[in-house]
Amino acid sequence: MKTTLPPLVGAGAKAPAKKALYGWPVLRLGFRPFYIVAAALACVAVPLWVAAMLGAVTLHLAVPPMLWHAHEMLLGFATGVIMGFLLTAVKAWTGLQTPRGAPLGALVLLWLAARVAAWVAPYPVYAALDVVLLPIVAIIMVRVLLRAGNKRNLPLAGILILLSLANLAFHLSVMGLVPFQPSSALYAALGLIVMVECVMAGRVIPAFTMSVNPGLKITVPKWLERSALACTAVGLALWVFAPAGWLTFAVLAAAAALQLARMLHWQTLATRTRPILWILHAAYAWIPLGLALLALAQPGWVLVSLGVHALAVGATGGLIIGMVTRTARGHTGRPLQASRAEVLAYVLVMAAAVLRVLVPLVAPQWYTHALVCAATAWTTAFVIYLVMYVPWLTNTRLDGKDG
Repeated sequence: MKTTLPPLVGAGAKAPAKKALYGWPVLRLGFRPFYIVAAALACVAVPLWVAAMLGAVTLHLAVPPMLWHAHEMLLGFATGVIMGFLLTAVKAWTGLQTPRGAPLGALVLLWLAARVAAWVAPYPVYAALDVVLLPIVAIIMVRVLLRAGNKRNLPLAGILILLSLANLAFHLSVMGLVPFQPSSALYAALGLIVMVECVMAGRVIPAFTMSVNPGLKITVPKWLERSALACTAVGLALWVFAPAGWLTFAVLAAAAALQLARMLHWQTLATRTRPILWILHAAYAWIPLGLALLALAQPGWVLVSLGVHALAVGATGGLIIGMVTRTARGHTGRPLQASRAEVLAYVLVMAAAVLRVLVPLVAPQWYTHALVCAATAWTTAFVIYLVMYVPWLTNTRLDGKDG
């Protein structure tokens, strides 16, 4: 009987052929280009808006500057990161290819075209370019998830579709084609982004925390998980669609309490020596605080903008700086260990949230100074990210793998 042995790797033997890489590294996976352009927008849009608000510059835009600022930070910056993250995560969840190369480049160019159109094009052109991208990414997600039989993550694609509708409603409102305020559509977009954060954070933060603490078990009661998510969704929906009142106050306050109770199960103190983890915990803490501030805004006890910026700067900005560092490190073959520069970026985003939300809350007379300092801290954090990560995101993984 003849036995066939596998080829040996050594003298006189050839190693198995390595799978060839192709295309620009920056277009091999969704997180690469979208993280770069979103971080660049974060560096430009915030200081421009603050300078305009203080009268230092005049912005010539297709939309009023206040609306441009809010829209670009939610439906430009935040959704840019979300799309990059999801296009990357869907490939990991399913093993199926998501857009890369020219198709991925086309998606990024469409995102960029909308950002530029706000400055140089008539408003209907800006609106059309801006509205079309999110539905395309949602359709891509749905097709890949259905091909893989991965129905568990379809709700995330559903949230993208709802974000598309909120974006459409915003533009229709600005053009006077629907009878409600553009701010309502932006609040709806913020609420949907917060729900994405609540769902994803509940999956990844406990898992990440347990993975670096052998023997640590984190178990959140199912009733608490479901109640926190449901109450948050209802509370945010009431905030967007219902008149300010005690019912909305009660539901938002309950949502804040449930989110805090949920987070207390996550063993935050076990991450205190690991910045790449504690930033996620610290950022998530702004969700119960933001919900509580929105509740207090119902009877007029605080300004609604404090709750909005707690969720937008503290929670969304903090979770974004945490995830764009962690996922970019992992997907470029680098250790999941934050450097001093990254820790500084984390601290600066959290400082920006404190300066934008808590300082005006306790010392309104310092609002202008706090705003300038918050914008400076925010911008510096994302400049650090770009300086450090652009070389990584535009080159092949350290381990030579694709992606």
